[in-house]
Amino acid sequence: MKTAVVIPARLGATRLPRKPLRDLAGEPLIVRVWRRVQKMGIADRVVVATDHDDVARIVRAAGADVAMTSSDCTSGTARVAEVAASPEFKAFDAFVNVQGDEPFISAAFIRAAADIVRSGRFTLGTAAATASDEIFDRPSIVKVVTAVDGRALYFSRAPIPFLRESADAALRRPLTLQHIGVYSYTRDALARWMTLPPHPLEDIERLEQLRPLANGMDIGVAIVNERAEAGIDTEEDLQAANDRWSSFEAGERSWQ
Repeated sequence: MKTAVVIPARLGATRLPRKPLRDLAGEPLIVRVWRRVQKMGIADRVVVATDHDDVARIVRAAGADVAMTSSDCTSGTARVAEVAASPEFKAFDAFVNVQGDEPFISAAFIRAAADIVRSGRFTLGTAAATASDEIFDRPSIVKVVTAVDGRALYFSRAPIPFLRESADAALRRPLTLQHIGVYSYTRDALARWMTLPPHPLEDIERLEQLRPLANGMDIGVAIVNERAEAGIDTEEDLQAANDRWSSFEAGERSWQ
């Protein structure tokens, strides 16, 4: 199944203005993400999708493929869908959405999400990590619970399932997974997602994946037994990423 990884990049972030172009150890954040994903060898093509000329110019200078998309895109999935609909990508069967603010994301999560779709098990896929107790009280961390066959039952910022009796905490722990924001889609499933109107659950939780789920589309969840890495949303996150980058990159090279 011919696969494209699409990295959406917009400049509209409010908590960290011009986020894709902010410096991470001497290069723009979006370039760091693109370089890492490109080296993973997971897809036939890796492309940065943006609506801003500044982003396009900088990532092209670094050697990346760029797809210009509309400024009307309301989500990363909408931006990926625009790429998928372009004649240049008509030969691709599967698309993977990797967020442009996660320079530390593991290849295992991206590959697992892609393989959910490429295996034919589901037409939509994502990844999750085994969770620790600390995630239950953090709305910034999205939780997911799944059915026996690996279908997502629900995604939420709330602690799910609700713990009625504290004695059942050990029972709940393996059932609640930390969602990793990487998505895979077949071409047809992505096109159908785009035909669906926004759903109230999506609006309430601010989670785009609740739109297809609420409309009866199955999302397969690949569970990866690795530590989930935090993305970059604030100035503090960016500073911490800069402080960590040298040791992280050294560790990456040692595995190659």
